[in-house]
Amino acid sequence: MPRTPCPRRIQHSPPAHYFKPAGIPLCNLKEIELGADELEAMRLANCEGLYNQDAAKCMGVSRQTFDRIIRRAHQKTAQALVNGFALRIEVNKAEAADTEGD
Repeated sequence: MPRTPCPRRIQHSPPAHYFKPAGIPLCNLKEIELGADELEAMRLANCEGLYNQDAAKCMGVSRQTFDRIIRRAHQKTAQALVNGFALRIEVNKAEAADTEGD
């Protein structure tokens, strides 16, 4: 049985939670879910330009775990772009808990 994932520090909330090809209704598209941790890994590595070791420290995970997260994120994003799927970004559970109290 797999271990439960260790908590990850996620410091960014995206302004949109869906991306899809233009002109095709969402109900006609297959959907791929990008985890909040996968989006954060892409932000740190690709947007902030951090090395994997530094990005892993920011997320509170090991470098090997960060490598697996970023690999999954790149694979899902590429699959959505190449095949014309909708990309749904998972809401950070800590973020969802914060908004429920308002």
